[in-house]
Order: sequence, then structure tokens, then C-alpha cells
Amino acid sequence: MTIIDARQFDQKRTVPGVTGDWEIIVGMEVHAQVLSRAKLFSGASTEFGKAPNANVALVDAAMPGMLPVINEECVRQAVRTGLGLRAKINNRSVFDRKNYFYPDLPQGYQISQFKDPIVGEGTVVISVGPDRKGEFEEIEIGIERLHLEQDAGKSIHDRHPSMSCVDLNRTGVALMEIVSKPDIRSADEAKAYLTKLRMILRYLGTCNGNMDEGSMRADVNVSVRRPGEGFGTRCEIKNVNSIRFVGQAIEHEARRQIAILEEGGTIDQETRLFDPGKGETRAMRSKEEAHDYRYFPDPDLLPLEFDDAFVEGLAAELTELPDTKRARFVTELGLSVYDASILVSEKAIADFFEQVAEGRDGKLAANWVINDLLGALNKDGRGIDETPVSARQLGTILDLIGKGTISGKIAKDLFAIVWEEGGDPAEIVESRGMKQVTDTGAIETAVDEVIAANPDKVEQAKAKPSLAGWFVGQVMKATGGKANPKAVNAIVKEKLGVE
Repeated sequence: MTIIDARQFDQKRTVPGVTGDWEIIVGMEVHAQVLSRAKLFSGASTEFGKAPNANVALVDAAMPGMLPVINEECVRQAVRTGLGLRAKINNRSVFDRKNYFYPDLPQGYQISQFKDPIVGEGTVVISVGPDRKGEFEEIEIGIERLHLEQDAGKSIHDRHPSMSCVDLNRTGVALMEIVSKPDIRSADEAKAYLTKLRMILRYLGTCNGNMDEGSMRADVNVSVRRPGEGFGTRCEIKNVNSIRFVGQAIEHEARRQIAILEEGGTIDQETRLFDPGKGETRAMRSKEEAHDYRYFPDPDLLPLEFDDAFVEGLAAELTELPDTKRARFVTELGLSVYDASILVSEKAIADFFEQVAEGRDGKLAANWVINDLLGALNKDGRGIDETPVSARQLGTILDLIGKGTISGKIAKDLFAIVWEEGGDPAEIVESRGMKQVTDTGAIETAVDEVIAANPDKVEQAKAKPSLAGWFVGQVMKATGGKANPKAVNAIVKEKLGVE
């Protein structure tokens, strides 16, 4: 794969308009909920799905005299994430007050970070493709910053005909806002970026990435320009909670802006919402700038400071990240980039595969995990954590194949039995008489019977040796798939006198 700089104009990253080509410019602000049992500045629980206002401490409710106290685990999680993004970790950061009316944030302002975030510039490498040649392209997307901030609560408008309700369970929950540079040039790149970012966070264990629960959501900044020109006026699409919706929102918003500009109009800088039902964006409010929020250092919180030893200790504990794991699968196990990419798409899948592949043929293990196991799970709508076939059981099946105890066809039948009934694969093979036939005498008898029953095919095979495969298939069918395929193939060719 070739790594390219997405900021440089590339003909493949343009969309046609009536008056010529346009380039889409996208930057994303991803809000990722920090995996922590307690909130950012209080000890209240972050458990999802609790009754409304069950997870609210006095400081979350902004009771008089209540002061915020930083949750150290949230700081650790932010630093781990920064390391995973190959970003600069700032040993000193400052919490600020962002003054803006939040109806579901009782204190009337948000504690966030502005000029001095905990994490600085980093990079995320995404894969886009395949192209017409079936190749994937790797693109570097720059990270501008990552900062910690508290989440707001949730306003509920469908409980009463004339009043709104407020659930403060999310109020004060720790968020990492991960801000990308405007390096994304298409809806596909945006979806790949969000997918990769979620994968990294899940590997690190710093965010569960469950967008349906609000644990991860994106604000998407979209503008268009003529190739090579300066940036156009951007519009921000707020709180998109699905990777698919992110792609749809970008495509609609880009088309909307192109249509306005080609008709001689101008783009108003504004905040918009995406309507999944209609597949379109609509205006929400005019877009604020940083000065509108009147940021100033929070007087209740000292600057956050830690030394290099703190960062180095966290770096030493980091798990192997997906890019590194994928490269290892390719170089050490001989997997294709495509197969390795599938296996590292989720940490649980990668861990399962490594258990199966340990001490065995990596390519064979990958084939079974991807095609048989994941195929069956997808068909049933299950995740890897719900698999009825364990890594030990699948590994035993591969061992039975390797020893010649069972053939590939029998292995498929065995897998289906274990999937439905469970049990030790080796014991199932023994008790149900599923062992592969390796007795050459028995195989030779079966071959003779097939040849005797098909004299016309014999003559055809002598003229066209490739037809020997037909005889092999008939013998395998006659033996219920138990005959050793290699032995069958050799005996068939010997009996037919073909190479």
C-alpha cells in the first residue's frame, strides 16, 4: 500500500458539478465517551441504561458549594488514546469554562479545554478502496488535538404536551473530543476514518464506540472548493451517531453547497442537523466561533500536570494496535493484507484467531476463522463473543485435518456438529466413525468400482486427463467423503494411466 498525503489534490477526490469538478473538504470532531466507572469530576456512576436521573451527584446537579475533582482514570484514558493516535502528549493542560447555554447542563457552562489540550497533533492511517485494480490505498489523516470535557444531559420532549423533561445521567460524563485536520476528501474516507478511530479506541479500551448508546458521535464539518483553491465556507453537521449516516450527510451537504455555488449563491456558515429519514441536512442555527463561548480558565481547577514517567508507564502497558498487528499477521503468518485486515477489525476477532493459529498453519487458521466461523456468525447475526465454537474446539478441528484423521469435507460436517451440539471434536470423530479412510486397499476397491461403472468416461479421460478429477469426485462421494483425497487422486491417475 502507498501512503499519500490527503491534503494534496488528487483527481480521484473530486465530484462533478454542472460547471466543472469540485473538491469536498471534511474535518471531524468526534466525541468519544471515556471508559470509566465514574464521571469526569464526580464519583457518580456512568452505567448506561439506568433510570432517569439515577446517576447524578451533587456536583453534577451544580448544587451550591460543590467543587469539581478530576478523575485520574479519565486522564489516563486520554493519554492512552493520544499514544494510540501517535500524538504529542502535553504534560501540562488547562481546563476552561465554555460559556454557552445548555438546558441540560445545570451549571450553565461546560468544563472543557481550549488553548491547552491534554493531547496535541497526531495521525490516523485509513485504508480506502479497492480501486479498479483491486488495490487499497492508505491515507494519513491528521489529528489536530484531543481534549477532555464533560458531557451535557439529555432533553426529552415527548413525555408531556407542554413541557420538556431533563435526564442528567450523562451530565458530567467524561468525553474525549478528537478533532481531525481538514484532510478528508470524500464520504468514503470519512467513514473509513471514523471506523478506524473507533477500532483504535476499542483496542485501547478507552471508549466502547457504541454509537447507538451515544458513546461515540461526530460533528462533521463540510465545505467544497474548486480543485487547488482555498477552503470554502464550512457548515457543521452536529451529533451524527452512525458511520453510515456520516457518509450520507456528507454526500447530501456537498451536493447542496455545490448547487448553491453553481447558481451564483454563497454558503452561510451554520450548524445543521442530519435527518436520516429524509437523507438530508437542515439548518439548526448560525455557527458560533470560539470567541462566542468566552473561554477562560476554570477557577475551580488547577492546571493538569504530569511528568514523562507517567506517560512512559502508560505507553509500556499499551496493547498491540491494529496496524501493527495486521503487519505482523502478514509478515509472520503469511496472510494477505485483505485477510489480515478482516481479522484485526475487532480485537476480539484478532485474539480468537491468534488462539486458533498458535502452533498451526496461519493461512489455514485464517481461512477457517474468516470463511467458516465469521460466515456462520454473520448468518446468525451474532458477534464473536457469542460464538458456539470456541478457539480450542476450532483448533482441534484443524489438528485433526493436519494429522489426516479427517478430510476437509468431513471437517465441514464436524464444524456444523460442534456449532449445533458442542462437545470435543476429537471425541465426536471417534464416536461417530468420521475418521478419514487411509487404507489404500479400500480406496483402490472404490476406484475400481467407479471405473468399471463408467467405461465411456475412462476413454474420455485418456484423451483428456483433466477428467480424472471427475473420478476423484465420484470416489469421494461413494466413500461419504471419508477417503483421503490425495490417495484417491494418486490411485485414480494410476488406474487411468494419466498424469
